[in-house]
Amino acid sequence: MLHLIFQSPIATAILERIAAGDDVVFLENAVLRLLHKGSFSDVLAQLLLQNRLYVLAEDLEVRGIGADELVNGITVIDYAGLVGLTVSNPSILSWS
Repeated sequence: MLHLIFQSPIATAILERIAAGDDVVFLENAVLRLLHKGSFSDVLAQLLLQNRLYVLAEDLEVRGIGADELVNGITVIDYAGLVGLTVSNPSILSWS
């Protein structure tokens, strides 16, 4: 399953619904929670043990965030990468 998370702050109830092996893409203001120096970094590190986490490059750029500021293991993708994830995941949940 693919989870598209737009919400910031990110509700813990959303994270509890992510199953092992799911793909997660952070978009829009949700990217603000992905910083390795942020209070959410430990939660993301745990999520990365069983899931693949992605962030849209354009959303980082608009907010002035560099890839080197993210929690280690989060993959930066472009729109083509996002489309690829939507094609490879039969179910998609959007959290806004």
